Formats: sequence, C-alpha cells, structure tokens
Amino acid sequence: MVKTALITGATSGIGKATAELFAEKGFRLILCGRRTERLQKLKEELGGDTQIHILSFDVRDRKAVFDAIGSIPSDFSKIDILINNAGNAYGLDPIDKGNMDDWDAMLDINVKGLLYVSKAVIPQMVERKSGHIINIGSIAGKEVYPKGNVYCASKYAVDALNQSMRIDLNPYGIRVGAVNPGAAETEFSNVRFKGDDERADNVYKGFEPLNPMDIAETILFLVTRPPHVNIADLVVTPTAQASATIWNKSL
Repeated sequence: MVKTALITGATSGIGKATAELFAEKGFRLILCGRRTERLQKLKEELGGDTQIHILSFDVRDRKAVFDAIGSIPSDFSKIDILINNAGNAYGLDPIDKGNMDDWDAMLDINVKGLLYVSKAVIPQMVERKSGHIINIGSIAGKEVYPKGNVYCASKYAVDALNQSMRIDLNPYGIRVGAVNPGAAETEFSNVRFKGDDERADNVYKGFEPLNPMDIAETILFLVTRPPHVNIADLVVTPTAQASATIWNKSL
C-alpha cells in the first residue's frame, strides 16, 4: 500500500532531500514550503510515477496552515506520515544583545509552526488510530551552547513536544519520534547569518559535516520500521562532532 507523507520545509536542505528519497521509494508526497517556485520546480523534478501535491504557506500563519491542509484533495487526504521539518535559526548573539525580531521568528517557526501543522494533521490520525510523526529537532535541543540561547530554547521545546506527543497519542497507536541533527551543511548557517556566505562557510571548515541526505536516510529508516517498532529519539552527528561545542577538525 502506498503511504502518503506530508513534509514541511520541503524546498531546501533536509526537507528537499527527504522528498527526493521518498519519491524514489514510491511514497505519495505532500510538499510544503513558503517558496512556491521552488515547490513547483521540485514537483517537476520528482515527477514521473510519483504522486505529488504542493502546498505553499508559512507555518507561522495559523489560518494559512489550516486553509492549506484543509484544501488537500481526496487522493492525498489520508496522511500516514507527518514530517515536521520546517525550522530556522536567526542570529548568534549573547542574550543581552539578542534581536527580538529574531527571537519571535525562531519561536514562531520552530515551535508554533510545528504545533499548528501537527494540530491540523493529527485529528485524522487519531480517527484512524494510525499514523507516524517525525519531528526534526537539533543537538541544540539537547545541550545549550554559547550564544545559542533562544534557538536552543526553541529546540528544547521541540524535544519536549516530541515526548509529550508520544505520550498523548499513545492510546491511538500513533508513532512519534524525533531526529536531532548535529552540524549539517544546508542553508541553515546562511539563514542564521542573514546571507553572510563567508561566515556561513566557515562553520563547516576543517571537518566533514552531515549532508541533508544523511538525515533523509535516517528518517526513511524510522518510518519503514515494522508497526510494533517506534524509534523515539535519535541524535545524529558527524564523526568529527562529539558535542555541540567539541570538534575534531583534523578529520
């Protein structure tokens, strides 16, 4: 039976790699993101025998989330897998110098956005007593690092929500798990440093970081386990990364 997966943040990085891998494996896909042109291009690239529906909305906009998910056509309406991938980091400042607009953006996208999308999808899973939710967290949700403050707080919230979802949805047989990447070379640092590509590139110098497909393959492993198996929480790092702040840059 073909399963339907809804992926947020599908236009780049981990979300895009997951869409590519899931298309290769024959999943029916609902790809979500803010950048309509990128979504349309991705749909064209993944075409062929793969059924794909795209939804363009900002996870921060509660009404847009519910309107978009409510508009899903009947062929895609039974969502078996929800991958809460949309998320961002903005700035890297000590707490006393933090930009409050950056704080709002991180909390709105990483926490409230995840909640809005989950709230829009979970009721149908509860009704069917079936479903699988994968929340993309971060090593920053496991340990705080200097100047990470609000970003770390937002990912700690994702960790708490992942645990809470698993408890609350347990009576319905819904599986819930999280993948928490360490350093992965995506648009993450370019966004964090607001287009300062040189500063972003320096983050990954001296070691081999994870790439988006590393995480996509991990997600695929989680959602293809037998129904009685739920992988609740995984931290995935490059070999060179021992913690959020300890690196071997000779590798």
